[in-house]
Amino acid sequence: MKKTTLILGCGDIGTQLGKQLIDAGQRVIGARRNVAALDGTGIEAVALDVTDEAALAALPDADIIVYSVTADRFEESAYEAAYPTGLKTVLQAFGSRKKKPERIFFVSSTSVYAQQAGEAVDETTETEPHGFSGTLMREAEQALLAHDLPGTALRFSGIYGPGRDRLIRQVSEGRIAASNPPMYSNRIHRDDCAGVIAHLIQLTLDGKPLEPIYLASDCDSAPLHEVMAWIAKRLKVETPDVIQSPLRRRSSKRCNNQRLLDSGYTFRYPTFREGYEDVLQQGGFLPAEEKAGGRKKSGAKPSKAKA
Repeated sequence: MKKTTLILGCGDIGTQLGKQLIDAGQRVIGARRNVAALDGTGIEAVALDVTDEAALAALPDADIIVYSVTADRFEESAYEAAYPTGLKTVLQAFGSRKKKPERIFFVSSTSVYAQQAGEAVDETTETEPHGFSGTLMREAEQALLAHDLPGTALRFSGIYGPGRDRLIRQVSEGRIAASNPPMYSNRIHRDDCAGVIAHLIQLTLDGKPLEPIYLASDCDSAPLHEVMAWIAKRLKVETPDVIQSPLRRRSSKRCNNQRLLDSGYTFRYPTFREGYEDVLQQGGFLPAEEKAGGRKKSGAKPSKAKA
C-alpha cells in the first residue's frame, strides 16, 4: 500500500518535495491557497486554511505530515496565525485521529537564533530570538516537540534558488556587503531543502530514529562579502557601492550542519559556489559569451564536509 504524505503549505519547496516523493512511489496531497499552481505536478491539490478545524477534519489520514506554511505578510499577527496557531490546530486535529501520522515535520528557521558575533550554532545552542518572527517560530517548535505525536523541527537557513535571486540582483546593481567586520551568512538551495525533507521522511518510513531538531544549512558559512564578491566575478561586474545592514537587522552566525550530515544526507549543492552557479546558469544572468556556451554548466559534487 502506498504511503501518504500531506504537505500543508505546498509552495515552491513543497512542490519540489512532492515530485520527489511521487517518484519514490508515494501518494502526495498538497494543501495551499492557490491550488491551480499544482496543476500538472501529480500532487493532489486541496484548498485549505490551516486554522479551519472543519477543513482539517475533512482531510484524509496521512502517514507523514509536512507543515511548510508561510505567513502572507511580515507582521506579528500573520506570523502568529501561520506558525504557532496553525501548527497547534493541526496537531490537535491529527492527534485525535484513530490513525495517527508517523511523524510531523515543521519547516522552521534559523531566525530562532539571536547570535550576531559570528558564533557557531547547532541544534543544542540556546535560542533567545529578539524579533517576533524568531520568537513565534520557536513557540511553534516547542508546541510540536511537547506534543504526543512524533515531531521534528527543521531549521532552514537562508533559502535561495530559482526565483530567489535577490542577492544576485543586488550584486548586478553594483552593491556588495562590507568586508569588515565579516558578517557570516548561511544558506541552503531550494532543491536541498526538498532533498533534506525527503531524506528524513524516508528514514521515518524505514523505522530509523530521528532527532527532534535538525539545522539545515549548507556546508560553508561564508562571510556575505565573500559570497557577493564571487557572484560579482561570475557576472563580471564592479561593486563600488558598499551596503551596511541596519544594526537591528544584522545577523552573523555560523551554522553547523553535522547532525544532518551524520543522518546520511548528501548535499546536492554543498556550498554557495555550486548553488549560485546553478541559479546564474538557469536564470540567464551570466554574460553573453558564457550563455553562448563558452562555459559548461557546473556540476555540484556531493560533499560531507563539516559546516
